[in-house]
Amino acid sequence: MFSKSRGGFTLVEIMIVVVIIGLLAVMAVPTWQRIRISSQNSTITNNLRQLSAAAQQYFLEQGAISVASSALVGTEADNYVKTIQTVRGESYPGVLNATDTQISTSGGSPTVSYLP
Repeated sequence: MFSKSRGGFTLVEIMIVVVIIGLLAVMAVPTWQRIRISSQNSTITNNLRQLSAAAQQYFLEQGAISVASSALVGTEADNYVKTIQTVRGESYPGVLNATDTQISTSGGSPTVSYLP
């Protein structure tokens, strides 16, 4: 007499949806990690370029052949770079020389070359 329509989802349908979401997550996580590492490498490279450009400007203006990073980075009016923010715990050199051809970051971070 009365037709009962059962609204809702069966256990099988819910399990299929969970499996599909899991598969999508498995495919997305490695891509997300690659993008994250690529972004960090770009930030490190940009930091090194800023240091290199600041050092070269300092060398031209002061006629010096080496400079401490503290003279280049900081909030004082005569510093060339306001801040260098680390993204993977990398460290930047304390002294830059006009003859340097590359700056290596420690702790397994990439070595990035720059033109003096």
